[in-house]
Amino acid sequence: MTTPTLKTERLLLKPLTAEDAPQIQRLYPRWEIVRYMVATVPWPYPDNGAENYVNNVALPDVEKGVAWFWTLRRQEAPDELMGLICLYDVEDNNRGFWLAPEWQGQGYMREASIAATDFWFNTLNKPVLRAPKAAENSRSQRISASSGMRLIRTEKKEYVSGLLDSELWEITRDEWNARHVS
Repeated sequence: MTTPTLKTERLLLKPLTAEDAPQIQRLYPRWEIVRYMVATVPWPYPDNGAENYVNNVALPDVEKGVAWFWTLRRQEAPDELMGLICLYDVEDNNRGFWLAPEWQGQGYMREASIAATDFWFNTLNKPVLRAPKAAENSRSQRISASSGMRLIRTEKKEYVSGLLDSELWEITRDEWNARHVS
């Protein structure tokens, strides 16, 4: 299935393309964003990091049918990338996202997360969504909790900022649909 454009009240979630790499490269390599990313993210972030990730990881996974990636953009500024959200059909790691710090705290990621999660359950018909996160990442926790997800497991994991407590959050399709009208 090709990744469709999704629309929310304020956002356009546009499918990731190779042409998005320069904007990602400008926004992404900031400690506020990368500190809670998995340790496989190179830090310091290399000059070709976004191009490498988009062309050699993200888009090939989309082509394989195991991932769906969207860039986040405000409807009134559709050429300006704000962040990224992705869904992965892999065990215990189905959704991930980042948002440039200047756009945080305004509900944008919550909006994008609802749209992507609804796509996961009601277009892809997946039975459960699980999202791992660093326990210190309180903003990500609030997005999960507000959408009805629950904490199901804690463990230690390596992140860019080191070995941290990690949490796994979950919601089922039935739980999601009981809370959210698509």
